[in-house]
Amino acid sequence: MVEEIYPSLFRIVVPLPNSPLKEVNSYVLTARDRNLIIDTGMNRPECREALVAGLDDIGIDLEKTDFIATHLHHDHHGLIPEMIHEGRKAYMGAVDAAALSGGFRGWEKGSPMGSYLERSGFPAEDLERSFENHPARMFRSTKQVDYLPLYEGDVIEIGDYRFETIDTPGHSFGHISFYEPRKKIFIAGDHVLGDITPNIQAWSDDHDPLEQFLASLRKIQDLEVELCLPGHRSLVEDFRGRVEELQEHHVDRGNEAIEVLRNDEMHAYDTASQMSWRIRAPSWEEFPIMQRWFATGETIAHLRYLEERQLVDRNEVGGRILYRTDGSRSL
Repeated sequence: MVEEIYPSLFRIVVPLPNSPLKEVNSYVLTARDRNLIIDTGMNRPECREALVAGLDDIGIDLEKTDFIATHLHHDHHGLIPEMIHEGRKAYMGAVDAAALSGGFRGWEKGSPMGSYLERSGFPAEDLERSFENHPARMFRSTKQVDYLPLYEGDVIEIGDYRFETIDTPGHSFGHISFYEPRKKIFIAGDHVLGDITPNIQAWSDDHDPLEQFLASLRKIQDLEVELCLPGHRSLVEDFRGRVEELQEHHVDRGNEAIEVLRNDEMHAYDTASQMSWRIRAPSWEEFPIMQRWFATGETIAHLRYLEERQLVDRNEVGGRILYRTDGSRSL
């Protein structure tokens, strides 16, 4: 599907087969001498066919087209290495660009992420299978792109548009968004989504990504935005209202985790198994393995957030991180 949102600003809906996300929004800005594509979909045939068809409908010449990825997740940059022409530029937030250029090892069992999953109770027999089935591993490109870094305040000018880069870490450490103050447009990537909530994951004792995400929401909530262009699904018209809903959502989820842990010590995987999720499955054990993976990562993020605020207690036994609380306090 191709939709002209504003003059010379288009949305191409790119399907994500077998993913609860369903689709990714690719935004295309056109000008006489240059085009710009923001986010692309995964490096798989279904994504490429849809994106190429949409670009053909708009009349895009890739030989004069640059690319931006709002963050390093594969559903947003996977096709850039396959589609960018020699001499054209690809951009990403400085933190995520550095992570990719350094040989990001996130999708391996022996990586820091894999080790933390084991410490968080993810079953060993499922761990290797989850990494083998991760889309970023299954559909990764064999081509290398040297992403140019974008920093807070950098301006992207194309045609009649002048987008300011805003650092919005949380969904990834280097996630960026773009704001056009004259036209009151906010390109959100996965920072603000309308129909679903951004997945916030933690894989380290050194970081509190949920606090990063909430701080990034506070940072942008007072911007004058008439239309928010998210990375997935429907466009967001009530920007401030949706930001408030996302903030309230994480308060509710944190308090749900406290209730699960009330007087019962358990690791993140078991905590996730007792929380509510929108995935339809008869039981936690029958969740698709990758959805258990994402749910565990999000639960760790909430537990780390609660731990930092001394709302849950942490213990480590036999190489497993365990949490508990008496439930006397909540967010």
